[in-house]
Amino acid sequence: MAKRRVVWTKNAESQLQEILQYFSERNKSEEYSFKLYQLFKGELEKVAINPDIGIKTKLYNIRGLIVKNYILFYEIYKELIMVLNVWDCRQDPNKLNIPK
Repeated sequence: MAKRRVVWTKNAESQLQEILQYFSERNKSEEYSFKLYQLFKGELEKVAINPDIGIKTKLYNIRGLIVKNYILFYEIYKELIMVLNVWDCRQDPNKLNIPK
């Protein structure tokens, strides 16, 4: 199977930046933020090769990949993987805006 390209939505990029900035400020270092980003990137590379490894959702072609305390929600297209949302599982689940 061909490797798909990984694309982040503006919303997902914004959420990622907030998470990375939070840890940089909290830890007074960018080391953990860098490691977390590399972990996300590495896991998404696996998804690009095998998109079905994420957990199915009720929404068509949208899956969730669990990485530490986060779920990376992504949509599968023929030639790309679109990261839709970076969800911190420690948040109130009612804040996750998913159609029912």
